[in-house]
Amino acid sequence: MLVSSEERRAAATDSGEASPSSGPRSAGGPSPRPSRRSFSAEYKLAIVAEYENAPNGEKGAVLRREGLYSSHVIEWTRARDAGALAGGADSRRPAKQPKKSAEAAELERLRARNAKLEADLMKTRTALDIMGKAHALLEQLSGSADDQEPPMPRKKH
Repeated sequence: MLVSSEERRAAATDSGEASPSSGPRSAGGPSPRPSRRSFSAEYKLAIVAEYENAPNGEKGAVLRREGLYSSHVIEWTRARDAGALAGGADSRRPAKQPKKSAEAAELERLRARNAKLEADLMKTRTALDIMGKAHALLEQLSGSADDQEPPMPRKKH
Protein backbone atom coordinates (compact mmCIF):
# COMPACT_ATOMS: atom_id res chain seq x y z
CA MET A 1 0.00 0.00 0.00
CA LEU A 2 1.39 3.35 -1.05
CA VAL A 3 1.07 6.22 1.38
CA SER A 4 1.67 9.74 0.13
CA SER A 5 3.07 12.51 2.28
CA GLU A 6 -0.35 14.17 2.41
CA GLU A 7 -1.91 11.01 3.82
CA ARG A 8 0.89 10.74 6.38
CA ARG A 9 0.32 14.34 7.50
CA ALA A 10 -3.43 13.76 7.76
CA ALA A 11 -2.89 10.60 9.82
CA ALA A 12 -0.46 12.44 12.11
CA THR A 13 -2.89 15.28 12.82
CA ASP A 14 -5.80 12.84 13.31
CA SER A 15 -3.83 10.89 15.90
CA GLY A 16 -2.99 14.03 17.86
CA GLU A 17 0.68 14.22 16.89
CA ALA A 18 2.30 17.59 16.43
CA SER A 19 2.23 18.98 12.94
CA PRO A 20 5.52 19.09 11.04
CA SER A 21 5.50 22.88 11.26
CA SER A 22 5.47 22.91 15.06
CA GLY A 23 8.85 24.04 16.21
CA PRO A 24 10.63 24.31 19.52
CA ARG A 25 8.51 27.32 20.57
CA SER A 26 5.12 25.73 19.99
CA ALA A 27 2.61 25.42 22.83
CA GLY A 28 3.12 21.66 23.09
CA GLY A 29 6.83 22.03 23.84
CA PRO A 30 9.73 21.10 21.59
CA SER A 31 8.92 18.76 18.77
CA PRO A 32 10.58 15.33 18.87
CA ARG A 33 13.66 14.78 16.79
CA PRO A 34 12.61 13.74 13.29
CA SER A 35 13.44 10.19 12.33
CA ARG A 36 15.08 9.22 9.08
CA ARG A 37 12.55 8.27 6.46
CA SER A 38 12.75 4.87 4.88
CA PHE A 39 10.89 3.76 1.81
CA SER A 40 9.81 0.28 0.78
CA ALA A 41 10.94 -1.16 -2.53
CA GLU A 42 7.30 -1.18 -3.66
CA TYR A 43 6.97 2.56 -2.93
CA LYS A 44 10.25 3.35 -4.69
CA LEU A 45 9.23 1.44 -7.82
CA ALA A 46 5.83 3.15 -7.89
CA ILE A 47 7.33 6.63 -7.54
CA VAL A 48 9.96 5.96 -10.22
CA ALA A 49 7.26 4.73 -12.60
CA GLU A 50 5.01 7.72 -11.83
CA TYR A 51 7.94 10.13 -12.25
CA GLU A 52 9.00 8.61 -15.57
CA ASN A 53 5.43 8.64 -16.92
CA ALA A 54 4.74 12.25 -15.85
CA PRO A 55 4.96 14.93 -18.55
CA ASN A 56 7.99 17.21 -18.28
CA GLY A 57 6.12 20.00 -16.49
CA GLU A 58 4.59 17.64 -13.91
CA LYS A 59 7.71 15.82 -12.67
CA GLY A 60 8.46 18.52 -10.10
CA ALA A 61 4.89 18.31 -8.84
CA VAL A 62 5.33 14.59 -8.13
CA LEU A 63 8.47 15.32 -6.13
CA ARG A 64 6.86 18.17 -4.17
CA ARG A 65 3.76 16.13 -3.40
CA GLU A 66 5.83 13.28 -2.01
CA GLY A 67 8.42 15.49 -0.32
CA LEU A 68 11.27 13.96 -2.33
CA TYR A 69 14.32 15.22 -4.17
CA SER A 70 15.31 14.39 -7.72
CA SER A 71 18.36 12.60 -6.31
CA HIS A 72 15.98 10.09 -4.67
CA VAL A 73 14.44 9.24 -8.01
CA ILE A 74 17.83 9.06 -9.74
CA GLU A 75 19.19 6.71 -7.05
CA TRP A 76 16.07 4.55 -7.10
CA THR A 77 16.12 4.37 -10.92
CA ARG A 78 19.72 3.16 -10.86
CA ALA A 79 18.87 0.62 -8.18
CA ARG A 80 15.89 -0.60 -10.21
CA ASP A 81 18.01 -0.92 -13.35
CA ALA A 82 20.65 -2.84 -11.41
CA GLY A 83 17.97 -5.17 -10.05
CA ALA A 84 18.43 -4.13 -6.42
CA LEU A 85 14.78 -3.12 -5.97
CA ALA A 86 13.35 -6.33 -7.35
CA GLY A 87 14.33 -8.39 -4.30
CA GLY A 88 12.82 -5.97 -1.84
CA ALA A 89 15.99 -5.77 0.26
CA ASP A 90 17.27 -2.45 1.53
CA SER A 91 20.08 -1.41 -0.81
CA ARG A 92 21.95 0.44 1.97
CA ARG A 93 22.49 -2.70 4.03
CA PRO A 94 24.49 -5.60 2.68
CA ALA A 95 22.87 -8.99 2.78
CA LYS A 96 23.78 -10.99 5.86
CA GLN A 97 26.41 -13.59 5.19
CA PRO A 98 26.06 -16.95 6.86
CA LYS A 99 28.29 -17.37 9.92
CA LYS A 100 31.55 -19.11 9.26
CA SER A 101 32.54 -22.11 11.26
CA ALA A 102 35.47 -21.78 13.64
CA GLU A 103 37.63 -23.85 11.31
CA ALA A 104 36.78 -21.69 8.30
CA ALA A 105 37.53 -18.51 10.25
CA GLU A 106 40.86 -19.92 11.44
CA LEU A 107 41.72 -21.02 7.90
CA GLU A 108 40.96 -17.55 6.56
CA ARG A 109 43.05 -15.92 9.30
CA LEU A 110 45.99 -18.24 8.61
CA ARG A 111 45.80 -17.65 4.86
CA ALA A 112 45.88 -13.89 5.42
CA ARG A 113 48.87 -14.26 7.76
CA ASN A 114 50.63 -16.52 5.23
CA ALA A 115 50.11 -13.94 2.46
CA LYS A 116 51.54 -11.19 4.69
CA LEU A 117 54.58 -13.30 5.59
CA GLU A 118 55.21 -14.15 1.93
CA ALA A 119 55.12 -10.44 1.06
CA ASP A 120 57.61 -9.73 3.88
CA LEU A 121 59.86 -12.53 2.62
CA MET A 122 59.86 -11.06 -0.88
CA LYS A 123 60.86 -7.65 0.53
CA THR A 124 63.68 -9.22 2.53
CA ARG A 125 64.97 -11.18 -0.49
CA THR A 126 64.91 -8.03 -2.62
CA ALA A 127 66.81 -6.10 0.05
CA LEU A 128 69.43 -8.86 0.34
CA ASP A 129 69.82 -8.96 -3.44
CA ILE A 130 70.37 -5.19 -3.52
CA MET A 131 72.87 -5.38 -0.65
CA GLY A 132 74.77 -8.18 -2.42
CA LYS A 133 75.03 -6.11 -5.58
CA ALA A 134 76.15 -3.06 -3.59
CA HIS A 135 78.80 -5.16 -1.82
CA ALA A 136 80.09 -6.50 -5.14
CA LEU A 137 80.24 -2.98 -6.55
CA LEU A 138 82.19 -1.73 -3.53
CA GLU A 139 84.61 -4.69 -3.81
CA GLN A 140 85.17 -3.89 -7.46
CA LEU A 141 85.75 -0.22 -6.72
CA SER A 142 88.19 -0.94 -3.89
CA GLY A 143 90.08 -3.45 -6.07
CA SER A 144 90.49 -0.93 -8.87
CA ALA A 145 91.60 1.71 -6.35
CA ASP A 146 94.34 -0.63 -5.02
CA ASP A 147 95.70 -1.17 -8.54
CA GLN A 148 96.23 2.52 -9.19
CA GLU A 149 99.09 4.51 -7.76
CA PRO A 150 98.03 6.98 -5.17
CA PRO A 151 98.29 10.58 -6.28
CA MET A 152 101.40 12.43 -5.20
CA PRO A 153 100.87 15.09 -2.57
CA ARG A 154 101.21 18.62 -3.84
CA LYS A 155 104.10 20.72 -2.75
CA LYS A 156 103.37 23.99 -1.16
CA HIS A 157 104.86 27.08 -2.76
